[in-house]
Amino acid sequence: MPVRNRFAELLPEITAWRHDFHENPELMYDVHRTAGLVQERLTGFGCDEVVPGIGKTGVVGVIKGKSTASGKVIALRADMDALPIHEETGLDYASKTPGKMHACGHDGHTAILLGAAKYLSETRNFDGTVVLLFQPAEEGGAGGKAMVDDGVMDRWGVQEVYGLHNMPGLPVGHIATRVGGLLASSDEFEIEVTGKGGHAAAPHDAIDTTLVASQIVVSLHSIVSRTVNPIHRVVLTVGTFETDSTASNVIAHRAKLKGTVRTLDTENRTLAEERVRRVAEDTASAFGAIAKVTWTPGYPVTENTAEEVAHAVEAAQAVTDSVDPETAPIMPSEDFAYMLEARPGAYIFLGNGDTAMCHHPAYQFDDSAIPLGCSWFVELCERRMPAN
Repeated sequence: MPVRNRFAELLPEITAWRHDFHENPELMYDVHRTAGLVQERLTGFGCDEVVPGIGKTGVVGVIKGKSTASGKVIALRADMDALPIHEETGLDYASKTPGKMHACGHDGHTAILLGAAKYLSETRNFDGTVVLLFQPAEEGGAGGKAMVDDGVMDRWGVQEVYGLHNMPGLPVGHIATRVGGLLASSDEFEIEVTGKGGHAAAPHDAIDTTLVASQIVVSLHSIVSRTVNPIHRVVLTVGTFETDSTASNVIAHRAKLKGTVRTLDTENRTLAEERVRRVAEDTASAFGAIAKVTWTPGYPVTENTAEEVAHAVEAAQAVTDSVDPETAPIMPSEDFAYMLEARPGAYIFLGNGDTAMCHHPAYQFDDSAIPLGCSWFVELCERRMPAN
């Protein structure tokens, strides 16, 4: 079965929704306009239940099939928030708000799930319940966790959860996924090194924190090359380096490093934290300084479960001839991971063609990808919950 004809008919309407979201981007949990429009449309489609305010500003819609005798409940998720980026696309429907932009395609994700919701509400050709999760604050605010913590999975009895993300560089019409880690965890660390400030002319009377912190930076990068199994993916980056000295002839008393660690499995995530602490503290100690490490856990690994990936791939193969079931993982992070920790499920990449990468001011979502995204959501629901 190809992309469903109904979505070719609906494409102008769904595209208009997407362009409106794009013109009016909202950040983090402050997605009141977007969530309000989502709620309004779900109600208009005739959803059996529409509940706002889940996970602060998330919206949940519920669609029951012609029968619910199977007892199956599947959740579909889309993120709604934009980024604090000034748009440079020159589009007719470019952001009306300086400094805010849908630079990651969440406007497209929201429109796609709304399109699928309209179709499912019209046809109800399944035996079970579809729960629609419209989530705020994916971009650093852990809105997925907020919805899970608000009881979204238990309240509606969700058994499986699925989501998608557009992917620049993949051709439109292509779907890719994999079993296991698809996107990385992302944790942050801060290392404060305290030594003994002094005059540059008398380094022997000081403990030079600039030197100590520099040695820590070099040593931290040995964690990936000499501690982690080389067939595993771990990325460690020191992003900032600052000292309390503002003069060329002063040895700083304190220095501060900030960085991130990204991994694709829990074991290496734990190992990385242990090694960062040990390397920083022991290196500083060797020079007579003290290193204090502050570790801030971020998004977990987005880890797809095998059975649900098989279902996602079957649905994808039913609507397109271009499917990669063993795509390579990538190192950005995604808070759909919290939903996958709560329930088995799968996340896929939807081809978005040749455009700037996500988070770039010239990024553009390709509206021609909408019918395939909608069709995949619908095909997945009807295959997982076939009507008798």
